[in-house]
Amino acid sequence: MTRTRAAGWMVAFVLLGLIGGGVLRRGPDGPDRSIGSHAVVEATVTRVVDGDTVKVRAAGHDDTVRYIGVDTPETKKPGTPIQCFGKAASAFNQRLVQGRGVTLRTDAEPRDRYGRLLAYVYRRDDGLFVNASLVRRGFATTLTIAPNLGHAGELAGLEREARRGDVGLWRACR
Repeated sequence: MTRTRAAGWMVAFVLLGLIGGGVLRRGPDGPDRSIGSHAVVEATVTRVVDGDTVKVRAAGHDDTVRYIGVDTPETKKPGTPIQCFGKAASAFNQRLVQGRGVTLRTDAEPRDRYGRLLAYVYRRDDGLFVNASLVRRGFATTLTIAPNLGHAGELAGLEREARRGDVGLWRACR
C-alpha cells in the first residue's frame, strides 16, 4: 500500500470514528448527536407524535424528542391497543406545542436507547413547562428513570395533586 493510500484510509477511519462517536453532526435531516448532558437547545416543533413525543427542527437538523419524566397513554406503540385517554393526551400536547418554538433542556443522559433526544420542554413565547403541564392537567403520569432526575420531585408532586383532584386520566380511566 502506498503512503498516500494509507494516509487516505487513516483519514477515513478517523472521520468514521468522529461521526460514530457523535462528535460530528450528521447530514441536514439527521439528529444532532453533539447535544450533550445539561444542554439548552432552541427548536421548533414540526410534528406531535403522541402525548410525550414530538419531532423538532433545531439548527438545521430534525430530531425526535421524548419528554423526560412523563408518560402518556399509548396511541402509537406497535402491538398495543390505544389506551384510555391516549388520544386526549396527544390532542392536548398538539394544542400545547404544534408549530411552536420551544426550548429543550437535557438532563444527565441526553438520549435514550432509541436515539431520541430526552428533554424537558418549555414553550419559548411564555415559558410554559410542557412536561409539568401534561402531569398537572392529568394527561400524563410520572416516569422517573435515572439518571434524569432534575424535575422528578416536582413532577411527582403534580401527579399527586392531579390524582387528588380527580382530573384527566385519573377520572376517565378508573
